[in-house]
Amino acid sequence: METLIQNFGACSIPSPADYEYYTSDSARLIFQTVFQSKEDWDSYVQNDPDFFEQAGPREKIYFRPEEVTAGIVTCGGLCPGINDVIRGIVMELYYRYGVSRILGFPYGYQGLVKKYSHEPIELTPEKVAHIVEEGGSMLASSRGNQSSSEMVDCLLSYGVKMLFCIGGDGTLRGAREIVGEIAKRKEKISIIGIPKTIDNDINYVQKTFGFSTAFSKAMESVECAHVEAKGTPNGIGLVKLMGRHSGFIAVNAALASRNVNYCLIPEVNFDLYGNGAFLDDLKKRIQKKKHAVIIVAEGAGQKFFDSTEERDPSGNLKLKDIGLFLKDTMIEFFKKENIPVNIKYIDPSYIIRSIPANAEDSVFCGFLAQNAVHAAMAGKTDMVVGMWNNVFTHLPISIAIQERKVLQPDRSTLWRSLLASTGQPAHLLGVRG
Repeated sequence: METLIQNFGACSIPSPADYEYYTSDSARLIFQTVFQSKEDWDSYVQNDPDFFEQAGPREKIYFRPEEVTAGIVTCGGLCPGINDVIRGIVMELYYRYGVSRILGFPYGYQGLVKKYSHEPIELTPEKVAHIVEEGGSMLASSRGNQSSSEMVDCLLSYGVKMLFCIGGDGTLRGAREIVGEIAKRKEKISIIGIPKTIDNDINYVQKTFGFSTAFSKAMESVECAHVEAKGTPNGIGLVKLMGRHSGFIAVNAALASRNVNYCLIPEVNFDLYGNGAFLDDLKKRIQKKKHAVIIVAEGAGQKFFDSTEERDPSGNLKLKDIGLFLKDTMIEFFKKENIPVNIKYIDPSYIIRSIPANAEDSVFCGFLAQNAVHAAMAGKTDMVVGMWNNVFTHLPISIAIQERKVLQPDRSTLWRSLLASTGQPAHLLGVRG
């Protein structure tokens, strides 16, 4: 795995940040942290082990602060904490490094394309001082690809030396295209990604900002579903949560609640009908306990629908609504079984992503913002700021986007804990009788 970070050249300018200590540019974090035996460890270190570059302020920097114009762009879906990251970048650039010209490009990558006529916003400490009190992004956002050539034209026209791209998988792919266009023109503009997704599915990134806030807010809906389910005979509370490819929000909300009986996620296959399948097990639960609470991630159970190639502006396959499908399927199933049920369906999707960051996420966003600025000022590019083993890292964009991070149920302590909490079978696969 190639984890080296691209640098524009040697750093020769003493940092004006005035920290008491700095991070060495040779500081590395080992990728694998758990070994089953000393022999495994010996073998690992003898075979050119993978490392991540450690994030943090460098004692010497590449760009002269007085010559820097910095840009910030936020793309893709909304997420708790975006404004915290924007504020953190502005404050670190302005107060620590003395960068006074910071531009916010509105409406995502559209803000970097002339035909949309979105004028950049001058960002100052005063302008961003209180934005953390609001959800969403003060710069707004958009989805969809834009011309990398036109975007670089825009950056050059404003004299931008560094661009901070706050977004998920699609945003990082767009950032990579910008890097390529900049290299083609032999220019030096630092492109730094700050991974944003409440799904927590960025490759080799321990966690993404907004995730903690999202599943904490989702838990409120789960608790409501539990109250509704217990408030009527044979009550079923069904909650659909975000998670196109990964079930991290669903699983964490279930674990935080401890009142969930089934958690259905994209990574774990399940059947509806047959002995041992989901509906068969749910029927037994209702007959015994008289209520049930179910969480389903939006990407779960897509095999029950006809395949489609329809995509959204970001290029993602459009998902069918597994929540409504499950609700209708359960109604039909229990009607045939002559068991009266009362189903309450809750879909809090946009509620959990449009709120301000909670305290934990707000602190995390501040660290991400600061480390992104440190990396850019040191002349690094084509990278994202992440976290691995609770240490902030630099990660090449190419690695971050090569595949989605998913929960691995066969060796995941998270999934094992989920099964212990819900009591659901490890496999809900039906055997036809």
